[in-house]
Amino acid sequence: MAKYKLVLLRHGEGAWNKENRFCSWVDQKLSSDGIKEAQNCGKHLKALGFQFDLVFTSILSRSIQTAWLVLEEMGQEWVPTQSSWRLNERHYGALIGLNRAEMALNHGEEQVKIWRRSYDVTPPPITESHPYYKEIYNDRRYKYCDVSQDKLPKAESLKEVLERLLPYWNEKIAPELKSGKMILISAHGNSTRALLKHLEGISDEEIVNVTLPTGVPVLLELDENLRPFSRHQFLGDQEAIQAAIRKVEDQGKVIPVEKK
Repeated sequence: MAKYKLVLLRHGEGAWNKENRFCSWVDQKLSSDGIKEAQNCGKHLKALGFQFDLVFTSILSRSIQTAWLVLEEMGQEWVPTQSSWRLNERHYGALIGLNRAEMALNHGEEQVKIWRRSYDVTPPPITESHPYYKEIYNDRRYKYCDVSQDKLPKAESLKEVLERLLPYWNEKIAPELKSGKMILISAHGNSTRALLKHLEGISDEEIVNVTLPTGVPVLLELDENLRPFSRHQFLGDQEAIQAAIRKVEDQGKVIPVEKK
């Protein structure tokens, strides 16, 4: 029998998810569909009887908004929430704002898959000439990080996401979990993938094939050493979840041109 249970959640769909653009550290609210995803997630978790004691989010609005909506649907708005940049989405550097399908057309689907899914390949860094550089680095939320602004990443591989996430996991989240608290982590596709890789011991090669759809809760059942009893479980309609996974995987593919 599992000693601890942990629920992980990739935020609901954001505007740039819908437009198939690399959102990364650009702050976006949820789309109308993303709001519904978060609300449906909350309803499902309530129906399953989950009662959270603590919620962790990134400092990006879509992560926080998702947590709020989930807790509201569950009637658990009072549950304390802690936020950290260390749970932020992967920093995609110079790729931020670009359309994945257009990039697949220009660079090839395999290259886009490497940029999106590989473990240790870092995209080109963002520079001051990038249209979203100032929007990100002049944002006052980054004045309150546990590192100085000049130490914040300019691009990251998934490996680097895990490296900046692990101290927060080890020092903040894991001790709360071991104290017996039921925890929800409302984060992002890549910060969640990085944590799954660490907890489940997923290989560098296999992590490429781990895809998380938006707004779908993931359950991990852990032993006393915070090691999983079995592979993570997606909670919800499994057929719909598999369709959502395929949709995410198709984002990095060339859009076929319809013949007239």
